[in-house]
Amino acid sequence: MENHINVIKRREFLKSSAKVTAATMLMGIGSSKLFAFSFAPLKNSVPAVTLNNGILMPRLGFGTNTLKGAMGTQSVSDAISVGYRLIDTAHIYGNEEAVGEGIKQSGIDRKELFITSKLWVDFAGYESTKKAFETSINKLGTEYLDLYLIHRPRGDVKGTWLAMEELYKAGKIRAIGVSNFLPDQLNDMMEYAKITPAINQIETHVFFQENNSYEFLKNSETQMEAWSPFAAGRNGIFENQTLAEIGKKYNKSNAQVSLRWHYQRGVVAIPRSSQKAHMIENLDIFNFELSETDMKTIATLDLNKTQFPEWG
Repeated sequence: MENHINVIKRREFLKSSAKVTAATMLMGIGSSKLFAFSFAPLKNSVPAVTLNNGILMPRLGFGTNTLKGAMGTQSVSDAISVGYRLIDTAHIYGNEEAVGEGIKQSGIDRKELFITSKLWVDFAGYESTKKAFETSINKLGTEYLDLYLIHRPRGDVKGTWLAMEELYKAGKIRAIGVSNFLPDQLNDMMEYAKITPAINQIETHVFFQENNSYEFLKNSETQMEAWSPFAAGRNGIFENQTLAEIGKKYNKSNAQVSLRWHYQRGVVAIPRSSQKAHMIENLDIFNFELSETDMKTIATLDLNKTQFPEWG
């Protein structure tokens, strides 16, 4: 979680949000023949990526880890109000009910949102996956998910994936994928999977660029997504002088440079914040472009190691 000092220093850059507020039109999302529901087009200034089953997913979304209770509800409602349409949660976050309430309070049509949740390792296996899925959608107050992920490659992954494939074919999930899978683990999965994962959501940021996974996924049908695009403020990302010098050229903050770097790599990112001004700032990355030199300079920041050793 961003500590107080990092938040203050990061936000010294924050400029007027008028540009972003004016740009919160919705973006188009496609529909799947598998679904009985009709999906209204998402209209948002955030560009979309086409997943391997043909549906569209916003390339920038809102993460909710640690945002619980009333704060979680308000944060989700605020995020939707300023233009986010991709909302990411998980069973283990303990906030699916708060996220669902935030969605309800936003007043936005469910069809205009792209909601992700994840199956925790305790529920790995065929039968338990189906029960856990029902629990998640009930807490979220939705009839279906746009994306459901295996949170970690633990337990009965094969049984879990079979259950998720069936839920997908039944129209309860628009796309299925994984999180925290290494290339070898994805290859092993494809020995039995009938459906290729649409997403692999992993730790990746300027300090852990995950180039092996990046190249592997870029050459596969699975889209890479960053679950911690700011490394949760670790290693001084919001004070980093390299990012700051690049940002000065475009009148952008370290956070905006970081998100633009993800975007130009083709990686979906889901930054998290409980502060509305920060949410707006994070959306304001589509009016500038990092040069090839900038991208190469940012590549030198790679430490090639996780910033979350406690997850190892």
